[in-house]
Amino acid sequence: MDYLIKGERLIFLLLALVAFQVTGHAQNDTIPENARVFALKDFEQIVLANHPVVKQAGLLGEEARTKVQQAWGDFDPNLKSYFGRKTFGGTDYYNNWSNELKVPLWLAGADLKIGYDRNVGAYTNPETRTAQPGLAGVGLSVPIGQGFLIDARRNTLRQARVMVGYAEAEKIKQINLVWYEAVKDYWDWFYAYRQFTLIREGTDLALKRFLFVKNQVLIGDKPAIDSVEAAITYQERSLQLEKIRVELNNSRLVMSNHLWNEREEPLELPENSVPQDTEQPGADFYKNQLETLISNAATSHPELLLLKNKGLQLQLERNYRREMLKPKLNVSASLITTRTDFGSYVPEYYDFQWSNYKLGVDFSFPLFLRSQRGKLNEIKVKQRALQYDVQQTGREINTKILSSFNSLQAYESQLVIQSKSIDNQQILLNGELAKFDLGESTLFLINSRETKLIDMKIKLAELVAGYQKAVAQLYYSVGTVTDR
Repeated sequence: MDYLIKGERLIFLLLALVAFQVTGHAQNDTIPENARVFALKDFEQIVLANHPVVKQAGLLGEEARTKVQQAWGDFDPNLKSYFGRKTFGGTDYYNNWSNELKVPLWLAGADLKIGYDRNVGAYTNPETRTAQPGLAGVGLSVPIGQGFLIDARRNTLRQARVMVGYAEAEKIKQINLVWYEAVKDYWDWFYAYRQFTLIREGTDLALKRFLFVKNQVLIGDKPAIDSVEAAITYQERSLQLEKIRVELNNSRLVMSNHLWNEREEPLELPENSVPQDTEQPGADFYKNQLETLISNAATSHPELLLLKNKGLQLQLERNYRREMLKPKLNVSASLITTRTDFGSYVPEYYDFQWSNYKLGVDFSFPLFLRSQRGKLNEIKVKQRALQYDVQQTGREINTKILSSFNSLQAYESQLVIQSKSIDNQQILLNGELAKFDLGESTLFLINSRETKLIDMKIKLAELVAGYQKAVAQLYYSVGTVTDR
């Protein structure tokens, strides 16, 4: 009998030590009272406004527009001037001064030329010699054959304009990817937070139950072994809580990777921030929008827009290469005059006469056209390959949309089943607690029921996070960000 009393006292002593440790650990698991909800919409505004990759993507369009500006440079007026003089032994060999203003014209690839030449001297070439006042002229240079419909400078400008659309599609693609990754990290944070909250609640319940059972043991209403069972349950949940605390902190760090302020300085997620609660739409919400989403993807998906602009580039290049198959036939003509004074009286006929002109014709044509025909055939091959790429990409996009939609439907069904299972498990736990109060159940069964309920709630949070990720995946497959 003395042996049993000593053993029971030893158990009481162990219980007191465990109670001290339990109480000490329970102080650090509270959520801040000033917790503020960091909503997904607020997160979206910060990411799309300040994320470095988003800003970098915005530079793509600006860079493409600078290419257009550069291409317009081929149409800038060009002023040229040359002066040369040679005097030797008292002889004025030559005194040459040539000036030309060339204005490229969009129409027909022509160039407007205005010039003034003064070439005098004893040894000046007779072909270029002018009278002392010099000669002024105005004329046109027009490619009648190759380059009439499209030439290199017009082709370059049109290609640059297409690249603006290409850059905008690439911008959308990069922004969508940034936001998709950010959304997934947000719902990972949500899941970690919900895990932490549920396990913390379970730990608090285990602590309260331990303290209750300990008191019952001390007054003799419960066997001492029940308090050991309660302590073990608390310790297991405390270990689980410490593990998920690390996961929660890591998820917050990952979330912070997407947070930047307007001054391009990194931000940290505030300690008192908590994710929003979420309610998924009804089962028919996305089903009713499926056809619209597929239609939008066919017209505005960035991958298809990239291919479309690439196709426009190839078509422009094909038209240019066709033009290169024509013979070169350039005609230039200028009316010339000796008049250089524009301040005195100008007669009605001025000084331009049809008998005073310069005329030039330039013709060339490669007999086999192997180079240009090869380049044209290369473009045709690229166009056929692009058609296959468009077909395959379009089909893959539709498949991804349907796959994401199927995932949503599956999540919706699982969420309904899981919610009902949680309700049923709660009923079982309540019944077990009632039986325990009547002395007809054990603490082991209560802890088992309660642990199962916590696990089911965690599974529900996992399904909610997976559902929201599937929503993001659906919109990402369509080629846009979520609009809710």
